[in-house]
Amino acid sequence: MNLSITGHHLEVTPALRDYITSKLMRVRRHFDQVVDVSVILSVEKLQQRAEINMHLPGKDLFAESIDADLYAAIDLLIDKLDRQVLKYKETRQGHPHDALKHQEVS
Repeated sequence: MNLSITGHHLEVTPALRDYITSKLMRVRRHFDQVVDVSVILSVEKLQQRAEINMHLPGKDLFAESIDADLYAAIDLLIDKLDRQVLKYKETRQGHPHDALKHQEVS
C-alpha cells in the first residue's frame, strides 16, 4: 500500500502520520487489497478538513470530513471510508445463495 499524506497550511508531524496510519489499519483489516492511499489535510479558518482518495482494484473511493478538531475529522473520515470499503467488499463478493433462499420448496 502506497500512502501519501499532505498538508495544506498545516505541518504533517510524525505523530499525526502515525495516527493516520494506525487508523488506516482498521480499513486494511476489512480489505487488504488496497493499492494506493492519498490523504490531504487542510486548515480553513476554524475548520479542519480531511480528505482521502483510496484506490482499490476496480474502484476508487473518496471521503471527506470537516470538523473543528483535526483528530475528530480524521476519525469521521476513517468511519466513512470503512463503510464504503465494507459495501464494496460485499458487492464484489456477491451473494450466490440468495437465489436459493427465495425458491419455494415442493
